[in-house]
Amino acid sequence: MSSRIEQLIDEIEEYIDSCKRSPLSNNKIIVNKEEIDELLRELRLKTPEEIKRYQKLISNREAILNEAREKAQSLIDEATEHTTELINEHEIMQQAYAQANEVVQLATRQAQDIVDNAAIEANAIRDSMLQYADDMMANIESILAHGIEVANAHYGALITDLSNLNEVVAANRAELTAQNEAAQETDESSGSKQGE
Repeated sequence: MSSRIEQLIDEIEEYIDSCKRSPLSNNKIIVNKEEIDELLRELRLKTPEEIKRYQKLISNREAILNEAREKAQSLIDEATEHTTELINEHEIMQQAYAQANEVVQLATRQAQDIVDNAAIEANAIRDSMLQYADDMMANIESILAHGIEVANAHYGALITDLSNLNEVVAANRAELTAQNEAAQETDESSGSKQGE
């Protein structure tokens, strides 16, 4: 089952793949700023929720350990109660004492095994959650870096194209102005000759 963060990352990648290519370019795309901003905004909102969920799983480690401790204590209590009952029976006092010690040792070993296994399992859960969170953050970081790179490339090319167009327009204006001035001089020359 994938998380909402993974779904959002997939949506961002699909959106980037669906964007139109920039004219005369194979590696530049045109993005809708509002659409990509909305996806990134939702990603920012969902990231803390996912992390809280993983923190909750990690905090369950304590619950697992407490449950293991309670089971261990319950085994020890049962063993102690059993020991007391055996000792109270006069005829088999020696045998009861030996059995009681054996039961207590067995219960203690079982309790320690439960606690150890619970600690190992809780640590494994914590480690996998931390690794998962780190992997997700690395993936998000990569996508954002790619988005920034694409945006910089796209807008850099746009500014260069606009500057080139501005130079062409300025050159055309200068040429028209020169032609207009030349035409006016010709008209003035013709007018003064006709007046003579």
